[in-house]
Formats: sequence, C-alpha cells, structure tokens
Amino acid sequence: MARLTDANVVVAKEIIARFPRPKSALIPLLHLAQEQDGFLANDAMAHVAELVGVTAAEVYGTATFYEMFKFERVGRYCLNVCTGISCHLMGAWELLEHAEELLGVKAGSTTEDLLFTIEGVECIAACTEAPAVSVNHRYRYRVTPEDMDRLIDDLRHDRLGGEFPAHGVLARVRQRTPDNWAGTGAAAQQAVDAR
Repeated sequence: MARLTDANVVVAKEIIARFPRPKSALIPLLHLAQEQDGFLANDAMAHVAELVGVTAAEVYGTATFYEMFKFERVGRYCLNVCTGISCHLMGAWELLEHAEELLGVKAGSTTEDLLFTIEGVECIAACTEAPAVSVNHRYRYRVTPEDMDRLIDDLRHDRLGGEFPAHGVLARVRQRTPDNWAGTGAAAQQAVDAR
C-alpha cells in the first residue's frame, strides 16, 4: 500500500489532535502506518511527513532509530530474542541459535512461507525474566529451548487463540481522547486540517 488509507487518515488526524504540535504525533503515526502494511512503506512515511509538517527524511531518520519499525515485509510473526546482557548471561544466544535451527533461517531472515521473521534484538526491558522473547510485541519470559519449540509449533498451527496478532498491530483497542481534553477540540482539528 502506498499511502495511508482514507480510514487511517481519519485516525491519524485524531492522533495528531492529541498533541500540542503535529510533529509530536510522529511515532504514533509510524505505528499506524506499520499496522496498515506490516512495515513502513516509503510512500506511507512521505504521507506521515505531510500530515505532521516535516520532511520525509526527518520521518525516516526517526523511524530508523527504533528497532520496532520495519522497512520491508516481515513474516506474520516477528520473533525477537533478546540478546541484552541479562538475557545473554541466561542463554539467549543459544536460544536464538535453537530458533534458527527450528525455523531453518538465520537471524534477520524470514521463512519461505512468510510466517516467521527471526531477529536478535537488544534489551527488551525484561532483565529479571531472562531470557526473554517477544512475538509481535507480546512477551514471553524465562524461555527455554523446549518453550521455544512449543511456541513455534503453536504459532505454526494457530493454537494460541489470537494471543499474537499479525505483525504491526500494537493494540487491540485504539485509544480515544475525550473532546474536552487539552490539545483537542476544534482549534486542534483546524490546525491538523490546515496541513
């Protein structure tokens, strides 16, 4: 998909209206674009730039700072094995190698069936629960190789009852801001519409 859909433009304007400056909505809008396509398409980033009044280069520069944003298609499930120091000390590298063997691809790659992308990532802020793994931003803690076997098998066979939405979806319920909230309302919406 090239740009944000009409429905997502409406959502984008609602998000922008929550902030005192449109530029402050940049990261939430990047999440919206990634939710739409599963990754950040160049045209979507250019559209976000137009909506918040910055250059496409500024949007790209912000997006590339964060590991959570993807710039090409990834599998339905983005499996991240934390390799930060706590997880490293608790066997994360061995767990990552185990997952690579199970999936038949190296870290940074996607399986041929487009079901899994596997990555080693820096700290995911679960140091006391190492080694930690995230699947589409949903977390599992103290993961053993046997846990990884079950997780991958359950995901392959869709046995987890929707616990893990497709990559890009952060929340199941979209946040709404009341009309009387500071930074919202007619004046904020007029500023957004003027863009």
